[in-house]
Amino acid sequence: MTPLPPPHGPGGFVIWRLDQRRFAPTWDSGEGAFQAGGRWNPAGIRTVYCALDPATAILEVAVHKTFLVLDTQPHTLTAARINDPQDIFVVDPASIPNPNWLHPGTPSAGQQSFGARLLAAHHFVLIPSAVSTHSWNLLFDSTRAAGNYTLLSQEPFALDTRLHPPAPRASP
Repeated sequence: MTPLPPPHGPGGFVIWRLDQRRFAPTWDSGEGAFQAGGRWNPAGIRTVYCALDPATAILEVAVHKTFLVLDTQPHTLTAARINDPQDIFVVDPASIPNPNWLHPGTPSAGQQSFGARLLAAHHFVLIPSAVSTHSWNLLFDSTRAAGNYTLLSQEPFALDTRLHPPAPRASP
């Protein structure tokens, strides 16, 4: 469950990530983005993509892998705490050079370069999600941010089966 902020809960800045179960032990390696690049990084940067809430983390994976995959292959939901919220740089959407970067689509070289500069300058980068425009993603370069976050939990993920219902039967 998402920890409640103070005064109702322990507070802290919690981030979430959803991975295939086999990659859960290396959730913070940035290996996938290192090899293939991502929305905010070119290949060669160990960028870890997280969300500020578990629902956005789930949507971020579902948009790429589908609910079928989340329903039929084991995944792990990871929660971690940023040790010092002062280490987080919040990207003002108005400061993004190309507003199309905040919408779904293939990332451009300019977008990846912009993200790479942010990741080189800050331990953590908070940027709007393209999947859910009212949500946030948190990115970090795993080599630069090591030691600045704490793993809180990893748990098996179970997709709500209503998100992947059976196909309707064709009537005779």
